[in-house]
Amino acid sequence: MPNADHRVALPVGERQYHIDLGPGELAEYILLPGDPDRVARIATRLESVEFERRNREFASVTGIYKGLRVSIVSTGIGADNVEIAIAEMLAITERPTFIRVGSSGGLQPELAPGDLVISTGAVRLETTTSWFVSDGYPAVAHYEAVCALVEAASRLGHRHHLGITATAPGFYGAQGRPIPQLPIRYPDLAADMARQRVMNFEMEASAVLVLAGLARCRAGVVCAVFAQRTTGDFVTGDAKQAAESACVETGLESLRILADMDRRKVEAGTDRWRPSLGM
Repeated sequence: MPNADHRVALPVGERQYHIDLGPGELAEYILLPGDPDRVARIATRLESVEFERRNREFASVTGIYKGLRVSIVSTGIGADNVEIAIAEMLAITERPTFIRVGSSGGLQPELAPGDLVISTGAVRLETTTSWFVSDGYPAVAHYEAVCALVEAASRLGHRHHLGITATAPGFYGAQGRPIPQLPIRYPDLAADMARQRVMNFEMEASAVLVLAGLARCRAGVVCAVFAQRTTGDFVTGDAKQAAESACVETGLESLRILADMDRRKVEAGTDRWRPSLGM
């Protein structure tokens, strides 16, 4: 049936307009890379693939990872694309868990290219979330997702850091990068963020965290450091592949840990995980 509210831009039927997915096609544990081409690379880690689909920048795969049904859905670049992807995924799932796996620029000197940053929260430099919440509303990662990501990175032996991420609405001027042909308003933005102990710059985290939180869903973010903004170094070649691999492995393992947390909560008759329940 058509949607009862004519303001909702959905086609007739239950298949979502942009992600081209319907009920039952997504798992409740979802990994969110930005790059659609990364989805196929992640899918090679699955034991089996249930289906694959791609529409615009939204590539999707659902399958089994170490016994757990998971989905991988790309969000494209930027908070505006995240809004589309999450809104449509929420329409066809019960109460999903989202883990963003992405790339970022490091702002603190202790971050080496290839390190991972697990976000505890995000500075909302983007404006997409302002259409949902007030300006002072925080973008906070779910504590279970943070714990699961830390545990996953530790189990896998990946060097990682915790802290606040800044989500920018662009890559160049919006992150204080000088552009010879264009004036930028905030050339000292990266230094300002670093002084406030922000760990890294990226372009999607705050939208994932705010929108998931509003929907009463869990969300977490782990990003590899592809660029070190204090030195100008970028990872390339094999080092870049290794950084992406570490980020993806951590994200997938965190989904397994979160599923185990959920099982232990059910066994304990509680809706909140705590360390005494184990992982």
